[in-house]
Amino acid sequence: MDVKEIVFASRNKGKIAEVSALLAPLGISVQSALDLDLPDVEETGKTFEENAKLKAFSACNLTGKPALADDSGLCVKALNGAPGVYSARYAPERDFAKGMQKLLAEIENSGSKDRAAYFACVLVLAFPDGSFQSFEGRVDGHIDDQPHGTGGFGYDPLFVPEGQNQTYAELSAAYKNKTSHRARAMEKLKTYLQK
Repeated sequence: MDVKEIVFASRNKGKIAEVSALLAPLGISVQSALDLDLPDVEETGKTFEENAKLKAFSACNLTGKPALADDSGLCVKALNGAPGVYSARYAPERDFAKGMQKLLAEIENSGSKDRAAYFACVLVLAFPDGSFQSFEGRVDGHIDDQPHGTGGFGYDPLFVPEGQNQTYAELSAAYKNKTSHRARAMEKLKTYLQK
């Protein structure tokens, strides 16, 4: 796949640095929505892929270059997959401490003893000819009974990945960066771009 330049449809500096570092060894330069001052896109999709496609094609159409976007979130079995695509907006005032308390209360009120959950990430790479490629990463685990740890962000203090007895907020950043839903989707993207 001969791609030399990608527009990353994100304003999140952490994500931009992560994507830039991942694609640099492939000789691909990254410009972000932040660099290019691209407008925000309303996430009206019902799935992670739909939202990622909306963002990727918006950036692609505005710049005429291949564009990459991601959408991700936490899906909890006891809540029928919620908060899912609404993960960021689920937290009152986007305050994740309040979001975690809300999540625990809703699991408690659901009457379900099943605390299984997973983080999902879908990356979409959109091309000016209207074609696109989609890459999904997922990490399974469960929701702990209370937040633990100070690392990570979002719902990390509640999420214990499969095979571990600590939350993502307690585990090292290096471990999370290798095993996370985003890392798994990124590996698939990287494999595709190296073809």
